[in-house]
Amino acid sequence: MSTNTVESTPLPGEELDAAKMPGHWLLARMGKRVLRPGGIELTRLLLQGLEITPAKTVVELAPGLGATARLTMLSNPAHYIGVERDEAAAQRVARMLRGEQDRYVVGSAVATGLDAESADIVYVEAMLSMQTATEKSRIVAEAFRVLRPGGLFGIHELGLQPDTLADEIKDAIRMELSNAIHIGARPLTLSEWAEVLHAGGFDVEAPRQRTAPMHLLEPRRVVQDEGLLGAMRIAANLLRMSDARRRVLQMRRVFRRYADHLCAVALIASKPVATPTIPAAIDK
Repeated sequence: MSTNTVESTPLPGEELDAAKMPGHWLLARMGKRVLRPGGIELTRLLLQGLEITPAKTVVELAPGLGATARLTMLSNPAHYIGVERDEAAAQRVARMLRGEQDRYVVGSAVATGLDAESADIVYVEAMLSMQTATEKSRIVAEAFRVLRPGGLFGIHELGLQPDTLADEIKDAIRMELSNAIHIGARPLTLSEWAEVLHAGGFDVEAPRQRTAPMHLLEPRRVVQDEGLLGAMRIAANLLRMSDARRRVLQMRRVFRRYADHLCAVALIASKPVATPTIPAAIDK
């Protein structure tokens, strides 16, 4: 399927008013296609670390507009499966699939419907950050269930820094972010993200953890992610649409206000090859 056909597919949330829609769909309406906090560079590093090969089955949770799906398919995995709860987004991903070896599922990241131990790699980007602690744990548990022993789970999410950041500052950042992007924002520090994965049964190693500046709306990052022509298209749309421009500028103000404490994080964890046996309790 051609890029033009994909681009002509309706965007998720197009029926919503610019003043009310979630920030990521507003940016998509403006022409932003890379909506990950660490940009295309951190996404590429994540995919590189996941070691996708033609022998592996890859599952992407919440592929959104499919920017990362395109990159994944360049590695020619044996199978690509996208799990997307938004029907419009799922249709966009469907148009990128290579053939019968790939498929998409309209479903939830907490209950994908995929077989247990059926994938070698599962990854998710910019979605866990918007979930409650309970939902984060449920999604991690589903990734663990779907992965084969030895499989890899990768995340690319919004982060907070440093690890010693005071709770009151964390709460203030989360509140202002949520107000700006019109959806709950619950980023964690790097060590907190690692603990979420570890609590879900994964092995998390420090060398597989990375951070990057959260420069999603900075001009240099926009050009890097979208190309010069794409960046110019976004700027033209913002000049033309005043309501959207006010929203985007509000988001950027919050990002800049907390620039010292906001970041992007990428972690890769592995499912143990053998699950340790927990000794039964001994009655005394």
